[in-house]
Amino acid sequence: MTQRKYFGTDGIRGRAGQWPISADFMLRLGRAAGTVLAARAKPSIPGGQVPKHPAVVIGKDTRISGYMFESALEAGLVAAGVDVRLLGPLPTPAVAFLTRSLRAVAGIVISASHNPFDDNGIKFFSATGEKLPDEVELAIEAELEREFTTVPSDQLGKATRIDNAVARYAESCKATVPEELSLHGMKIVLDCAHGATYQVAPKVFAELGAEVFTIGDAPDGFNINRDVGSTHPGALQKAVVEREADLGIAFDGDGDRVLMVDRTGALADGDDILYVLARAWQAKGELKGPVVGTLMSNYGLEKALAAMGVPLVRANVGDRYVLQQLRAHDGVLGGETSGHVLCLDRATTGDGIVAALAVLEALAESGQDLVQARAGLAKLPQVMLNVRFSGNAKAVLDDAEVAAAVDAAQQQMAGRGRVFLRASGTEPVVRITVEGADADEVKALAQSLADVVKSVAERS
Repeated sequence: MTQRKYFGTDGIRGRAGQWPISADFMLRLGRAAGTVLAARAKPSIPGGQVPKHPAVVIGKDTRISGYMFESALEAGLVAAGVDVRLLGPLPTPAVAFLTRSLRAVAGIVISASHNPFDDNGIKFFSATGEKLPDEVELAIEAELEREFTTVPSDQLGKATRIDNAVARYAESCKATVPEELSLHGMKIVLDCAHGATYQVAPKVFAELGAEVFTIGDAPDGFNINRDVGSTHPGALQKAVVEREADLGIAFDGDGDRVLMVDRTGALADGDDILYVLARAWQAKGELKGPVVGTLMSNYGLEKALAAMGVPLVRANVGDRYVLQQLRAHDGVLGGETSGHVLCLDRATTGDGIVAALAVLEALAESGQDLVQARAGLAKLPQVMLNVRFSGNAKAVLDDAEVAAAVDAAQQQMAGRGRVFLRASGTEPVVRITVEGADADEVKALAQSLADVVKSVAERS
């Protein structure tokens, strides 16, 4: 694929105020994206008219810098002759949904997901609510290199705020489960990470009848993901036990990840959620294709699914790659250990609220609680080590000594676990993962591989 200058696997991300996550760049990005998207706009029905001003929706999480970037993107898009629909703070999947619902040509999310408040980022959705095709991102990058221009005044776009965005998205979430599903009698603790779900998540679960307690629901622009949310689940685990709740649900800053906590305070990660949903959907005959995980999915998940006759396909790390494999295999269920869960029969992208509702539906239908529903998944001990050095991580992995050590380790764990090494895509780090039933063996083998990688790196 052609080398990109700005776009990564999940949009553009960095430290707020530093190029390209700066107000001046966002102004230029808005104009470039607007120009490209307007040129590619198509009528919503065959033979229909292309609107004079195609629309782009913009949503954001709760970071203080989001206001600055929202205004800059708005100005650039309007300068390109594109109308703007401002959604305010909403989860990333809500932007995907409202892009489709409002018949926009694209959606823009201002968020750095699970990162701290002083980071921010931009990602785009197409008119169908999916990630922009590679060729569109490359066209936007090419347009960024051109001079900033503004369309004539009579062709400028307009910006309007969508006041009912939260309500519209909440209704779409509830529509993913049967009308008869009731959460009456359930005590649920929600951890909104002081992020984009802080308004909509409590609304959804309360309207379905649950007694809802919330933490991480008081964003101030600076506290997003701080000691709460899916990256810091300890606060939720404590709250579930203290409240004697049936379960807890933790989102990340932009609401596309979800982790859960059972009534005992034990954490259920993305692998647990995939297992619960695969088991429930297979029992109803609704599981299509394989389940798609990633290189990081626990070997125990693979074994548990195999025992049910369900294959696990492993994608590269990243929800973009999970989606690609689901499309390639006509699957409907996939995700990452970190909590990105894709239910393609219900949403076009990873959606924390939708995935949590799917789990609650499965529990209600089975008559089980979360402890019981995931009892059949026995995860193997896993050790992950990062070896950092100054040099080319991929070259170290290609070294004959490293390759021989990996081959020997894989033979040692064949049929009993997994061994894999991968180079970081953003820094000089080799990531080592070993899984197996014997925790001591796993730890020793991971350290042995780390020692070989360090030795080779020092010689390079």
